[in-house]
Amino acid sequence: MNSAVTVIAVLVILVGAAVSYALPFHAVGGAIIFIGVVLALTLRTAAEWERAVVLRLGRFAGVRGPGLYLLIPAIETVYTVVDTRRQSTRISAEDTLTADAVSVTMDSILFWRVTDVKRAATELSDYRGMIAQVAQTSLREVISATTMADILSNREAMDEKLQALIRRKADGWGIGDIAVEIRDVKIPPELNDAMSRNAQAEKEKQARVTLASAEIAIAQQIVAASQIYAENPVALQIRQMGLIYDMNKDRGATILVPTTMTEALGTVVALSATQQQQAAAKPAPQPRPFTPPPPTGSVPSA
Repeated sequence: MNSAVTVIAVLVILVGAAVSYALPFHAVGGAIIFIGVVLALTLRTAAEWERAVVLRLGRFAGVRGPGLYLLIPAIETVYTVVDTRRQSTRISAEDTLTADAVSVTMDSILFWRVTDVKRAATELSDYRGMIAQVAQTSLREVISATTMADILSNREAMDEKLQALIRRKADGWGIGDIAVEIRDVKIPPELNDAMSRNAQAEKEKQARVTLASAEIAIAQQIVAASQIYAENPVALQIRQMGLIYDMNKDRGATILVPTTMTEALGTVVALSATQQQQAAAKPAPQPRPFTPPPPTGSVPSA
């Protein structure tokens, strides 16, 4: 009997007592009080997610709820109240060997719900404990049949396999909506170090392969550029001049020019020297003699 039933029963009893005190007919008040006592003994309530399993003289009489329901006093009893909401149970398997003989510890979460109240209450002694034990043994079986690499790389497939195994074992128990999610996988520290080194070596291998591919691409570009420069020496000279400018534009430096570059620049230097010599060999212009202007107002002689 819960608080709501208690309040209803007390109110009815108080009304009966008031009627018996106010009216000369005490039988009416006594009848109301009797009804209040009966309600206190027979009236029950169940929450929206609760289902009451009722036994009548030891035999299953039905499932009552949610809301108000009545019991026959001394004949019907509430055996148990089943929660029909979705439940979660934590399961774990410690130091379990995988298919490749690796010891692991795994934690998982089992989600389930009672779908058949009669079966769960009357055919199972402890449906909560039984579903947890089945889930734990199923988890060990799945770990034993799976390799370490599959556990670490494909957890979704392992979740589905474990879920199907639990459903098959719990078939007919009145428990449904079963789902499993793996929370954590713990492996020995030495194996963890070895796997870390292996992963680091794989990353380094990939980096070296990428670097080698870049070197090949650069070499191919250099070969293509060399063919262009071989066919057009002027382009090579322009490129060399550009490199020299880039190296010396920010800070002074001593640059050793290759022989081919010296020969290319020799023509320019010789041409500049010839022009300077020709300019020096030209005679300097003679100054013109100065002739004074004639005096103003003079008459020329005849």
